[in-house]
Amino acid sequence: MARPPGPKVSGPREAQYLYLTTTGRRTGRPREIEIWFTRRDDRLYLVAEHRERAQWVRNLRALPRVNVRVGKRSFPATARLIDARSEHELARAVKALSERKYGWGNGLVVELTPAGTKS
Repeated sequence: MARPPGPKVSGPREAQYLYLTTTGRRTGRPREIEIWFTRRDDRLYLVAEHRERAQWVRNLRALPRVNVRVGKRSFPATARLIDARSEHELARAVKALSERKYGWGNGLVVELTPAGTKS
């Protein structure tokens, strides 16, 4: 079965981090952070160590449209906070991926869906 169209988010060797640009909820200005990520299916996942206290999480809660840069590729995406109570299996799987990649995976899981990716 053909993979749905959407940006290629990694090359042959998975990058260690990505750059996430949110829009400041108060200033309206772009705010960029460097952050570890994992990939599952057509989505990218972040783990916010400081959960809802992280400024970037507060920004994307206010405006979930973000820009993502992985290596030389840049693309728009939509962010979604994963509720571990209602999406326990997904949260657990993402945390396990992060544990394998970085040796750490505790925090709030955030899903990034690249524009053009089918639901």
